[in-house]
Amino acid sequence: MATSPAPPPGTRAAPPRVLTVAGSDSGGGAGIQADLKTMLALGVHGMSVITAVTAQNSLGVSGAWELPAEAVRAQFRDVVDDIGVGAVKTGMLASAELVETVAGLLAGLPAPVVVDPVGVSKHGDALLAAEALDSVRTRLLPVATVATPNLDEVAQLTGVKVAAERDLRRAADAILAFGPRWALIKGGHLDGDAVDLLTDGTEEHWLRAARHPNRHTHGTGCTLAAAIASYLALGAEVPGAVAAAKEYVTGAIAAGFPLGGGIGPVDHGWRWR
Repeated sequence: MATSPAPPPGTRAAPPRVLTVAGSDSGGGAGIQADLKTMLALGVHGMSVITAVTAQNSLGVSGAWELPAEAVRAQFRDVVDDIGVGAVKTGMLASAELVETVAGLLAGLPAPVVVDPVGVSKHGDALLAAEALDSVRTRLLPVATVATPNLDEVAQLTGVKVAAERDLRRAADAILAFGPRWALIKGGHLDGDAVDLLTDGTEEHWLRAARHPNRHTHGTGCTLAAAIASYLALGAEVPGAVAAAKEYVTGAIAAGFPLGGGIGPVDHGWRWR
């Protein structure tokens, strides 16, 4: 992997570099756009490999077009071979071919990988072909440093249905069985406080935050995964990176704002306001 040369005297060194491999959200609230905003807010240099283009707004996704595997591979190689990466985050990969292409590119990469196994959008629109689920299980999750499924994605991938906080351990075990080093099971769809479980099968870290009465939460999962990758690139260990990312996204949810006629986005720049 290439590394940036030392800067000339008097020139600022480049910040840590984080790569997002995900789909584009034309409404700007999720996907590549949310990831890059998060990375900027957290002080890292964001780079992107676009896997798909979606037409969407605050009301939902009206269309999605995946890019050819060749285009995804070329974007990745150009970034990694010249600029290098300190961490990678994956999001919408759309098809089995793209899942396998990205998993192959990530295999052996000496940088932490955060896998957000995106299956459906905030509005319930499918963003991953059903036939790609097995590729996520067998090819993508094994290369993950941290996998960050929500409860719907846990059910899709493992068949485990989480109805209460006590079920989160069972969900984590089922995800860890596919090979990621850590599983972060997001319990945001449960009643009560927003509680997540981070575990590697030995350590357990329970992360809690008050639930904010704000419906404008588009991009929450993308933002959390991008924040974890950013903090990993900044040198944090996994538990610290996840805790810091949880704090950041909780503030972004609290500051989420209306946009259009449906669900607005979280506010990635809430710390600057």
